[in-house]
Amino acid sequence: MIETDSPPDQDPPGLAPLLPHVIVLFGATGDLAARKLLPGLLHLSISGMLPEYRIIGTSTSQLSDEDFRHVARHACDQYAMGKISLLQWAQFEQKLSFVPLSEGPDGLHAAVSKAEADIGGDVRRLHYLSIPPAAASDVIHMLGEADLVERSRVIMEKPFGTDLASAKALNDLVHEIFAEEQVFRIDHFLGKEAAQNILAFRFANGLFEPIWNRDHIDHVQIDVPEVLSVDDRVKFYEATGAFKDMVVTHLFQILAFMAMEPPTALEPGAISEEKNKVFRSLRPVDVTKVVRGQYEGYRDIPGVAPDSDTETFVALRCEIDNWRWAGVPFYLRTGKQLGGGERIISIAFREPPKSMFPQGSGVGTQGPDHLTFDLADSSKLSLSFYGKKPGPGMKLEKLSLQFALHETGQDGDVLEAYERLIHDAMVGDHTLFNTAEGIERLWELSTPLLDGPLPVQPYPKGSWGPEGIADLISPRSWRLPFERQWRAAT
Repeated sequence: MIETDSPPDQDPPGLAPLLPHVIVLFGATGDLAARKLLPGLLHLSISGMLPEYRIIGTSTSQLSDEDFRHVARHACDQYAMGKISLLQWAQFEQKLSFVPLSEGPDGLHAAVSKAEADIGGDVRRLHYLSIPPAAASDVIHMLGEADLVERSRVIMEKPFGTDLASAKALNDLVHEIFAEEQVFRIDHFLGKEAAQNILAFRFANGLFEPIWNRDHIDHVQIDVPEVLSVDDRVKFYEATGAFKDMVVTHLFQILAFMAMEPPTALEPGAISEEKNKVFRSLRPVDVTKVVRGQYEGYRDIPGVAPDSDTETFVALRCEIDNWRWAGVPFYLRTGKQLGGGERIISIAFREPPKSMFPQGSGVGTQGPDHLTFDLADSSKLSLSFYGKKPGPGMKLEKLSLQFALHETGQDGDVLEAYERLIHDAMVGDHTLFNTAEGIERLWELSTPLLDGPLPVQPYPKGSWGPEGIADLISPRSWRLPFERQWRAAT
C-alpha cells in the first residue's frame, strides 16, 4: 500500500468560494445529459460538493417538472456510480425543474428568477450548452434576450467550430454576449485525473523534469483508440470525422499538457498561457504525414453516403518547433472499431549511445525505455527499463515500475471528468478549459489537412488501423497493443 501524507484539500488560490447556483442545462433530454451531466450533478450533490442549488432543464421536448424528474431518475439509475438511496434521490429531484425552449426567453427568465427567489441571497448562474454546434447561436442570443448574462458563466461543448473561419465566427458571437472570462470551453479529457497527474508528475518532482526534453526523449505517442462504432452518431460523424471530433478537441490538448513549459504559477492564466505557447510552436499539419482510415462496413450504415470519405480513424506525426522539443516527433492516433480501448501517453527515452553488453544479452530487443500514462479515470503510470535476469551470465529483460491510484486507497475519491469540470466552472477555475486563442490556433494548424486530405484507407474492424500507420512511425513502432499488462488490483 502506498501511503500519502497530504493536508486537507483546499480551493485553488485566488478563486472565490462556491456560492449558491442556478444551473441551466440546455439539451437536458439528450444523450450527454443522460450519461454524464445529470448523474454527475447527482454525485456532486451527494458528495457535498455543491452549494445550495437548483437545476433547470430545457430542450425542445414538451415536459412538465414531473416528467423531467422521471427522465432524470431513469438516467441516474442507468449511469450513476453506486446505488442511489430513496432519501438521496428525494433531496435531488426536488431541485429539478423544466422549461421547454418553446417558451422562449421570457419563459426561461421566469424559471431562473423563481429558482433564485427560492434560494435567496447572492446566487450565481451556470449555463451548460449540451447542444449541437448549429444551435449555439440561437441559445447564446436567447440568454442575452432573457437577461441571464449577469452573474453567469457558460460551459460550451465541443466541437468549437469546424474550421478556422467558423471558430472565429463562434468566438465573435459568444463575445457579443459574454466576456471571455465567463466562457468555459470544455474538453472532458482534461478533467481526467490522469491528465492532471501529468502536471503533478512533471512539476512537483525533480526526477523527471530535467530529462523532459529533446536530449533524452526520442519520441512521444498519444494513443486514444475506441472499440465502439459510430452507433447513433452517424449524422454528426459524417459531418465531422475523427480528426475534428478527437484530435483538435482532445489529443492536441493532451499534447500541450505533456509539452508545455513550467508555468509561473499553478493558476489558470499562467497554465493557459503555457499551453498556448505550445500551440503557437506547433508546425502546421503536414498532409503527407497523416493516415486517414475508415473501418470496413462504415459505408453500409444507414445515413452514410455510399462514397463517404469521412475518416473513422486518423494517425499523424506532428512537431513542436521550439528549443525543448525540436526534432522530437509526436505521434497521435485515434479511431473507431479498433482492437482495444486503452488510452495512453507513451514517452520513449533515447537509448544509450554505446552498449557494453554482448550480443545475445537482450539489451534493446524490446524497444527503448518508456514512461507510460494511462488516461483511464483512475490514474496509472508505468516506467519500463532493462534489468538483469536472475541467474548466471548477463541476460537482460524488460521490467517495469508501476503506480495505480487504487493502491493508495484513494480511488474512491476520484471525480468523473465532467463532475470535476462542472465544479471548476462553478468556482471560476479556467485551468482545464480551452481559450479562444488556443482553439483558433489549432484550427489554423489544421487548415492544410482540412483543405486537402488524402483519401481514406480501409481497415478491418478490431484491427489497429490501416496498414499505412506502420510507415508513418517507421523505424519506430506503435506502443499499443501492449505486450505487458497493467498490474491488476488486489
